[in-house]
Amino acid sequence: MSNRLLKSTFIVGGMTTISRISGLIRDIVIARLFGAGVGVDVFIVAFRIPNFLRRLFAEGGFSQAFVPILAEYKEQRNAAAVKSLVDQTAATLGVVLFLVTLIGVLAAPLLVKLFAMGFDDTRHIMASDLLKITFPYILFISLTAFAGSILNTYKQFAVPAFTPVLLNLSLIICAVWLAPKMAVPVTALAWGVLIAGIAQLLFQLPFLFRMNLLPRPGFNKDQAGVQRILKLMLPTLFAVSIVQINLLVDTLFASFLVDGSISWLYFSDRMVEFPLGVFGIALATVLLPHLSSVHATNAAAKFSSMMDWALRWVFVVAIPAASGLAVLAVPILTTLFQYDAFTPYAAIMSGKSLLAYALGLPAFILIKVFATGFFSRQDTKTPVKIGAVAMLANILFNFLLVAQLAHVGLALATSLSAILQAGLLFCLLKKAGVYNPASGWIKFILQIIVAATAMVLLIIYFVAAPEQWFAWEMHQRAGQLAVAILAGTVCYLTMLWMTGMRWHSMTARH
Repeated sequence: MSNRLLKSTFIVGGMTTISRISGLIRDIVIARLFGAGVGVDVFIVAFRIPNFLRRLFAEGGFSQAFVPILAEYKEQRNAAAVKSLVDQTAATLGVVLFLVTLIGVLAAPLLVKLFAMGFDDTRHIMASDLLKITFPYILFISLTAFAGSILNTYKQFAVPAFTPVLLNLSLIICAVWLAPKMAVPVTALAWGVLIAGIAQLLFQLPFLFRMNLLPRPGFNKDQAGVQRILKLMLPTLFAVSIVQINLLVDTLFASFLVDGSISWLYFSDRMVEFPLGVFGIALATVLLPHLSSVHATNAAAKFSSMMDWALRWVFVVAIPAASGLAVLAVPILTTLFQYDAFTPYAAIMSGKSLLAYALGLPAFILIKVFATGFFSRQDTKTPVKIGAVAMLANILFNFLLVAQLAHVGLALATSLSAILQAGLLFCLLKKAGVYNPASGWIKFILQIIVAATAMVLLIIYFVAAPEQWFAWEMHQRAGQLAVAILAGTVCYLTMLWMTGMRWHSMTARH
């Protein structure tokens, strides 16, 4: 089972890597063409609001509620019952999303005022106009997530993981081709978002058709099943998206800071999203249907063992990833973005917030795994309570830190609240007896700390100062960064081996 889980995680991680790389190219194009100023600040607000709702309704509350129920139907009922649930869910979800989209478009100016209170009249009008274009994205991308949830439940992980590439391609094409043709060039990015939403939904439909699970929406098929989904979904709307809520809170605070602050946070957050998506979200995506199926068969010991296996991989990957992002923050941002309109000053400021975000990377990934442990057991109330605590803590940290650290304080507040959330989720899983850590954790953590420390010291010793990176051409930056990452990775893996860690033991935990 562990080898199959690891293989599935690598499949999802591989597809997500393609998506994240195309996302980096997208951000590089945006940075070079638009810089880190008012235009990008406005677009980020206009995109972050529907994108937040996407994670809330689609990847967040809906998927975490729908997949366990669908997995239960798949294990315990026939194909007709599964199809009936899919059709009823499609109808209900479609109506709700249409109404939300209609309200969002009409209320665009109010939403911008709510989430970017610090914007002056000019930025408010620009953001409102862009939001009216981007908001319908929530309709199409949520239906895309619905299709992806069905595919994931049937262990078809590659297609949903690859789908976000279409968003990045759409934004790149619109930025390069459409923007020069528009009176307000950044408007092209908003159209790119909307086009991508439609394209992503159409891309997944043929795969559902091939599985005989293409929805035929109907309201009188399995209302009881949908009611169970809604009952589970309402709490998860909040619980699973705390990190995204915190990012919106950060945007609200950042709107009162100097121009560029929202952009600095965005570009640094994108660097953290890379390992979070490639591994953290990939692992949680694979775990949810597997844990849901195990829970449906009442195999408690297997459930705990699967959680233990996942958590060990989190620490093996997240600790060096966070350490590498911290020590290579400015070199990474300089290599990827510091060209044309994106200045060295923007790279330095983004690097400071990346350092703060990197501190929370392990916690961001742990939250994904711990939350999956609750949701797969159809327990949504507990993560809600913990999420509420984390959100309040983030707001408090923002007030305490923003005055002294500006945008860096906002990033640090997000990381600290994530660490708190992950710790509380772990304690409750352990207290409930759902997860019982296997033996050897102290030695395991020490091995990772020793290996990661050696890696960091090596990188610090060899990496040049920021001024040198700004002076280098793109090929020199890329070469130096590749060498630093490769040397650090080899050092880390070698030290793990020297301290006695063996991969066969990692893949045989349960």
